[in-house]
Amino acid sequence: MKLVTLNAGVSDPSATRMLADRIIREIVARAEGEGITVTVRMVDLRHLATEIATGLISGLIGPGVEQAIAALAEADGVIAATPVYKATVSGLFTSFIDLVDDDLLIGTPVLLAATAGTARHALVADEALRTLFGYFRALTVPTAVFASAEDWGDRSLADRAGRAATELLALVHGGVRERIRAQAWRGYDHEIGSRATAAVSDGPGRPDGGAGRAEPASIEQIDGVEIALDSELMRLAAGGRLAGEATPSFEPGPGPVAGPTVGPAGTA
Repeated sequence: MKLVTLNAGVSDPSATRMLADRIIREIVARAEGEGITVTVRMVDLRHLATEIATGLISGLIGPGVEQAIAALAEADGVIAATPVYKATVSGLFTSFIDLVDDDLLIGTPVLLAATAGTARHALVADEALRTLFGYFRALTVPTAVFASAEDWGDRSLADRAGRAATELLALVHGGVRERIRAQAWRGYDHEIGSRATAAVSDGPGRPDGGAGRAEPASIEQIDGVEIALDSELMRLAAGGRLAGEATPSFEPGPGPVAGPTVGPAGTA
């Protein structure tokens, strides 16, 4: 089981990272009890801030952001963790999400987590984050995990984290995303050149059930003419690469996209 954690905490140590790590430990503990191996990839967005800003302004996606988006495309589930500022989600988090293909997370289970200095922000995870991932047609788990300064010593925080972990595992292990993509993928709107159409065509959730190359995963009718959005020509037209073409080499720095990790944490 592959999970990706999006961490929008900007300080080091970070309360948001601490909450994400706490949730990861709950997931791993429950998965091990069921004999499930979990791999967690941590994406610390603060290390990608410059590339994110460049992508928003110029449309050019840097290698670090490209790797982060590729990790999301391959993830069986996502943990989205963000600090809350002025009653809304972190601008760093939403700026990164603006660079993600609209159909990349269709059917993907997402666990929502947020931190803030006061309980006045407690509903942001449900009001802002749930709405945001609803736009992406992801499946958010019922329990959102919010932690303000006074929550860290409260047993109820551990209870909420454990409940959300159980919900995420149930959705991922139940194969909900794969069934949605295999049976309803062509019913959704898709973007030309989207990373998602390629991932579904080549991955376990493709429409052919995994028995060889499927016909294009995304077909649109324009003026009565069927156009395959996931063809090699469309990928090139959208600035993508041919199937099997090597991607530019990138030597990761100290942590833009880290491997499996459950580490220490601290404040906001």
